[in-house]
Amino acid sequence: MQERSVGATGLSVSRLGLGTMTWGRDTDEHEARDQLIAFAEAGGTLVDTAAAYGGGASEELLGSLIGDVMARDELVLATKAGISARRGGRTHNTSRGHLLATLDASLQRLGTDHVDLWQVHVWSDEAPLEETLSALDQAVTSGRASYVGISNYTGWQTAWAASWQRAVPGRTPLASTQVEYSLLNRAVEAEVLPACAALGLGVFPWSPLGRGVLTGKYRTGTPADSRAASNHFSGFVGAYLTERSAGVVEAVARAADGLGWTPLQVALVWLRDRPGVTAPIVGARTAAQLRDSLATDELTLPDEIADALDDVSAE
Repeated sequence: MQERSVGATGLSVSRLGLGTMTWGRDTDEHEARDQLIAFAEAGGTLVDTAAAYGGGASEELLGSLIGDVMARDELVLATKAGISARRGGRTHNTSRGHLLATLDASLQRLGTDHVDLWQVHVWSDEAPLEETLSALDQAVTSGRASYVGISNYTGWQTAWAASWQRAVPGRTPLASTQVEYSLLNRAVEAEVLPACAALGLGVFPWSPLGRGVLTGKYRTGTPADSRAASNHFSGFVGAYLTERSAGVVEAVARAADGLGWTPLQVALVWLRDRPGVTAPIVGARTAAQLRDSLATDELTLPDEIADALDDVSAE
């Protein structure tokens, strides 16, 4: 698999990343192993998780596979902190103490002494930004993280955080941001992507297949084994089961028919090759679905089709 540099840093990653949000909950050990094997065999290096995924279950499962399926030094290991479950709901805590304690717990679950990329999972007004960013500095100076980034920040939040880290020598520059981006959600193009381009941040799109809708699986209904049919993902996916989305999906399906590709491959290649994108983070339900994504490495979307999809999905 081809690799790309992460922003203005010396870190290189595969141009597709493996997402593990469902590991330890919907994805069991056997399926996770098959996915990681397929990813490694395809030359993938970037594997992304978070302390919040399954309350730590994703990190724990991934940690059990590192060294067995994939050598640690062949892996670009990324995790996130700042979201946690409390009293049955989600809380945001980006204070220095909480972030660093979460990082230590993540390292224990992952069975490693450092992560390659540590990201603040979410913006929070409850802690001063300079305190949040000081946790990133400390993670790097202590050797617990090699690079640091942010996730789900708006354009002005991204610019503020990145500029703060560049303002004084000795602070650790932000390497990247992780944001939702797909043919069904292009909001980041207005401000986030320009901020990243100006300040040297790599971009990792999450939900690159429009929460699964761009695969075309919902064109005629909701499959019983799909995420939209599950209790904890129905609202998440349902937000994109709209008339506008249906029009985009049909355009993707027509392009796929003409190229002899799958709709998944059309949508993923379109996003992978957008300006500023480093590596879409692909989360799959099965190893077979993941292999469909991994098969895009040799594919290039014709300019006229990319332009047509650009037009039909414009917001």
